[in-house]
Amino acid sequence: MTIYETERLLVRDWTQEPDDLARVLDTYSRPEVVRFLNAPMFPLRDPAGADELVRRWHARNAQFAAGYGIWAVQRRDDGRVVGTVMLKPLPGPDERELTEDIEVGWHLHPDSWGHGYASEAARGAVERGFALGVPEIYAVVAPGNEASMSVARRLGMTFVGRRTDWYGGEELETFRLSRA
Repeated sequence: MTIYETERLLVRDWTQEPDDLARVLDTYSRPEVVRFLNAPMFPLRDPAGADELVRRWHARNAQFAAGYGIWAVQRRDDGRVVGTVMLKPLPGPDERELTEDIEVGWHLHPDSWGHGYASEAARGAVERGFALGVPEIYAVVAPGNEASMSVARRLGMTFVGRRTDWYGGEELETFRLSRA
């Protein structure tokens, strides 16, 4: 199901189809992708891990209010999946409860870095969030992840410092963009 489209990209739900699962495995098994993701499931090691991750995303999407999710980003010209974009409530310090703070985030396969796909997909997610009435959207980035901080800045987000409000109290570089 298509969630939204941009000039070059189609954002849709991840599926359990073999091509999607192979791309999830290829992306999230790479140390250069997961080194800033503080999650015990990474790096993925086998197809079963990819299947479980997509099932987890579907379960999370079902928890979120309408309009939010964790989605596949696909090039419109050739159908190649370049990565993941998300627009979702941030998990609180205990990670069990979702906050009212909304996050935009992205994870791309290294073969898709440097083409502006992260900025383009995230910009579409931000526009979606603002159309839903969200007053401000956050990007939270692991310290040292200069590439993601650059994407946040390209989106026009303002750096507001390091915060520990979300993701189990992990210290994260925090960026915010308010609806105009």
